[in-house]
Amino acid sequence: MKKSVEVADIFRAYGPLYRENHNLPVRHLRAMRAIEACRTAELGGHKYQCDACGEFTISYNSCRNRHCPKCQSLDVERWLEARKKEVLPTHYFHVVFTIPEILRPLSLRNQRVMYSILFKAVAETLKKLCKDPKHLGAEIGFILVLHTWSQTLLDHPHIHGIVPGGGLSFDGKKWVPSKPDFFIHVNILSQVFRGIFHDYLRQSYKSGKLRFDGHISELKEENNFKELLNSLYAQDWNVYCKPPFKSPEKVIDYLGRYTHRVAISNERIVKLEADRVTIKYRDYSDGDKIKEMTLEAEEFIRRFLLHVLPDHFFKIRYYGILSARNRKTKLKKCQELFGISVPETEEERLSWAELLEKVTGIDPTLCPVCKQGRLFLFKVLDPIPGRSPP
Repeated sequence: MKKSVEVADIFRAYGPLYRENHNLPVRHLRAMRAIEACRTAELGGHKYQCDACGEFTISYNSCRNRHCPKCQSLDVERWLEARKKEVLPTHYFHVVFTIPEILRPLSLRNQRVMYSILFKAVAETLKKLCKDPKHLGAEIGFILVLHTWSQTLLDHPHIHGIVPGGGLSFDGKKWVPSKPDFFIHVNILSQVFRGIFHDYLRQSYKSGKLRFDGHISELKEENNFKELLNSLYAQDWNVYCKPPFKSPEKVIDYLGRYTHRVAISNERIVKLEADRVTIKYRDYSDGDKIKEMTLEAEEFIRRFLLHVLPDHFFKIRYYGILSARNRKTKLKKCQELFGISVPETEEERLSWAELLEKVTGIDPTLCPVCKQGRLFLFKVLDPIPGRSPP
């Protein structure tokens, strides 16, 4: 059976030349080297022996880089275990906020600033409208997740929001439900989102937080930037609200598919041949058909690196009654209003082996050779000196 191609294979084959020809930021170098080394002898590992047949098995360490396609499944499962305690027995909405294409070059050169504005604009839009009695008249809670890619790996910053269908009354005494099949009209969401984003962008320019490298250098001039700001009101500000989830179980399943995604999974890579990478993608403009696209290996790497986030930048954020400071007070009150009993003590944290078995259905302690014995740790394998990722 032919081995499938992974992002790591492409980076190992073409990464050295790409790094030589491009002046890459440290976070790009770190992500590339981590992905290349993931689950190889470079990072060390553990040697196990079967207590029945005596055969040895080696398990190499993961890189744990958040952009690595191979290192997300266990993180997703741990995250979902925590979220299960917070899901309320009500309908949920999935809203998507996207910035206009005209802002993408500016966003690429100012990722930390622009992505922060995007988070703030989405959060304030949802809070402001839901606070209004015309729409809901309550304090809501929601989770926002940043995605920066399109299906073809081009830059496409957008935020997915998971919002319960209702909120806590301002006196904290009752749950205020939204309509079960309708959140807030997308045109209203779009207009408010556009106005808030516009204000934050103008403030960032005035305070000198924005860079204007390359072909957007003309935006340094105040008149040109004002012209850009004015043009935003003529642009499409795409806000989409998907049909509501009908059960908490559906919410959990959906969250798992969105929260820890990376720009492209290994499963979407079809082949690597003659310095060209073929990938599968979903064409939303053509009835969601699955198609294939072939890129030069260098272009594939360039596109992948567009989505390496700034260091210490959180792509998943919590607001309102779901924020960290409100979980033990306002969220707990909502659970009480729904008649949910939440234990005071935290559940025991599952081990990596228990999580892996839960995710894959495979018991990692069972000997893969004889299928009867149990593996015990025989030796810890140290990383190869001087070759670990930066």
